[in-house]
Amino acid sequence: MIPPTLDDVRAATAHVYAVMAPSPLQRHPLLAQALGADVFVKHENHNPTGAFKVRGGVNLVARLSDADRARGVISATTGNHGQSIAFAAARAGVPCTLVVPLGNNPGKNALMRAWGADVIEHGRDFDEARELVERLGDQRGLRYVHSANEPDLISGVATYALEVFDALADIDTVFVPVGGGSGACGLITVRDALGLKTRIVGVGAERASAVAQSWRAGTRIVGSSADTFAEGVATRVTFDLTFGILQRGLDDFVLLSEDELAEGVRLALRLTHNLAEGAGAAAIAAALKWHDQIAGQRVVCVMSGGNLDSVRLRHILATDHNHDGAKAR
Repeated sequence: MIPPTLDDVRAATAHVYAVMAPSPLQRHPLLAQALGADVFVKHENHNPTGAFKVRGGVNLVARLSDADRARGVISATTGNHGQSIAFAAARAGVPCTLVVPLGNNPGKNALMRAWGADVIEHGRDFDEARELVERLGDQRGLRYVHSANEPDLISGVATYALEVFDALADIDTVFVPVGGGSGACGLITVRDALGLKTRIVGVGAERASAVAQSWRAGTRIVGSSADTFAEGVATRVTFDLTFGILQRGLDDFVLLSEDELAEGVRLALRLTHNLAEGAGAAAIAAALKWHDQIAGQRVVCVMSGGNLDSVRLRHILATDHNHDGAKAR
């Protein structure tokens, strides 16, 4: 697999902007005050599927061959990737099968089905769902769409990075959640092509730390579990294409506890008035954890998605012991 280039990203804008406008890059004064930095939020939670992944889905499906369109696509997902593929496939009239883990976010499952996807529930986590997809893809002759090892997917996702760097100069640090890694890889691709010095910091969950451990060790580690409510970063393995880009271009990695991830959701609500899912709020939570290191800097936090189910939201709000957002740190 050949990593995408800046030309690939620019070409993807035609497909992405056929279904959406550039997402807001907004400065929230209360958040900036709480973090002690000049903080902007890239609101990918405002996209048509409520997450950044839609960009990759529409670009990839638009570039499928006629033969692949006819036989249909299959993919594994915890929700946002699957929603992007279901959304794009529905627009293009392409049959779509998606496999999600047992107990997956019910709202995400419902929306994928509403867009016409055949949703199969299987396995204890994303990686077990992915293993079934790989078997079914062979058995049924479907085009397997990997959630990370797809240059066209990364090119589409990277259009948000192009928006960030085109809109804002002199960015010191970008915090971005990392699951499969397409978002971080898009940022790295665009930053490097533009010759910028912005530090890109990945964010993950302590209870799903395989990607962070692998990045730090320089060798790919398989985790024993990915037991985090932030399903967007819940993976036990790394992937060929994205891991290579992360190794080359990621500057640091922050791991968050479940309590810190939950506080990120609460911070998003209190200080930006946005609903963010666990992974979507992870960048804000990481910036809070690093507030001493980013003091006075210009910082971008990628709010990657807002598809939080109501049961989880009620639990997060019920455990809020800090009602003063201005004193969050």
